[in-house]
Amino acid sequence: MASQKLSHVEKIGFGAGDMAVNVMVAALFFFMSFFYTDIYGLDPVDMGILFLVARFVDAFTDPLMGVITDKVKTRWGQFRHWFLFLSVPYGVSVVLLFTTPDFDYNMKLLWAYVTYLFATLMFTGVAIPYISYIGVLTADPQERLSANGYRMFFAKIANVVIVFSVPLLATKWGGENLAEGYRLAMILVSACGVGLFLFCFFTTKERIIHEPQKESVLTQLKVLLKNDQWLLLCAACVLGTLGYAIRGSVAMYYAKYYLNAPDLAGTFTSAGIAASIVSMVASTWITKRYCKIKLFRWSQIAVLLISIAMFFTVQPGDIVLAFSLYIILCFVVDLHAPVFWSAIAEAVDYGEIKDGVRASGLSFGGISFCQKAGGGLAGLTGGLLLAFFNYEPNVQQSDYTLVGLALMLTIIPGIFHALLGLILFKYKISDDYYTNMVKTQRLPEKS
Repeated sequence: MASQKLSHVEKIGFGAGDMAVNVMVAALFFFMSFFYTDIYGLDPVDMGILFLVARFVDAFTDPLMGVITDKVKTRWGQFRHWFLFLSVPYGVSVVLLFTTPDFDYNMKLLWAYVTYLFATLMFTGVAIPYISYIGVLTADPQERLSANGYRMFFAKIANVVIVFSVPLLATKWGGENLAEGYRLAMILVSACGVGLFLFCFFTTKERIIHEPQKESVLTQLKVLLKNDQWLLLCAACVLGTLGYAIRGSVAMYYAKYYLNAPDLAGTFTSAGIAASIVSMVASTWITKRYCKIKLFRWSQIAVLLISIAMFFTVQPGDIVLAFSLYIILCFVVDLHAPVFWSAIAEAVDYGEIKDGVRASGLSFGGISFCQKAGGGLAGLTGGLLLAFFNYEPNVQQSDYTLVGLALMLTIIPGIFHALLGLILFKYKISDDYYTNMVKTQRLPEKS
């Protein structure tokens, strides 16, 4: 039997894959709203509807890609080959996303729909195989947790570098033409993403072989919907992504208008992501000594408390305090991240033992859809909230609008994180539970 131990090079290669995935994540979570409203000139409500429409498309494409990954195997395995085949189209789609032709408004909106939907399709093509990949890298729960620690660490590194550097490069290379500056900066970032996917392909391997399911997709879906632990993770994914995406999308607005520091917008946003990098390391250390499920629950409830403190203590222009509390907030938010992505693979194994059917591709496709659904709902909610708080791009904002931006950065997303923490009191797959389950091939009575 092949060793389940992963080398450091393989963990780095696995992490490089998430760096590539986060080229798109950084664009969608941190730049897209700001880029569409303040640079490309879309109405916030039109933008929000676009984000929601894209998620309806994902409702079909994500499960479909999950089924495809279950059925299509090559000499490289079940998932790995997609990084080779789709890396270049993925990079091109990101560049097109930030290409802004000088059309009238209706044609600009149409272009935004075409390029955004194409980008999300390419994201689906690489992201679902990637998030499924951990299930075939190793069967060791601690190795999975360690690999996901690397993954999340490298993902956050990518986010920091992209969010910090792209606005600076866009200003430097674009001058007065920020749209062109962003396009040039994203060409560079996309090229790096393609290289990282290829690095992941060449430095990792699939150790575990699962026989393709003979059951129909409908049968797999029926069984999957009886997997109570997977359903809990789906709910957690939607709620967590809602909070994460609303906060991330408004961070640049908050720095530019609430803190009156437009030159620090990228720095403010990337400072929060840098805190998340430290959080990845801390999470891996904490979970060796403390129950990972308890960390998952309580860290998310704590996010709301920190958010309330930030909203009431930070006043407009209070840069130092805002940076300090935002860094603390982002650190606590991401303590759960390595636990979550390890839990998905364990919930798939739980479902197979519980019901005798392994719906791996559909499971990961469903989680990917939940992540995108949360992002789409966050995009729509963000657009509607910007309109509700009377936001207008590139002008002095009213006190009412400033309060709205502060709420969107703190309390509103904090509520979603707290709800996530509360529903996780029903989640039971701890390390001991999982080990006992795999050894006996039956579900333990209690964790």
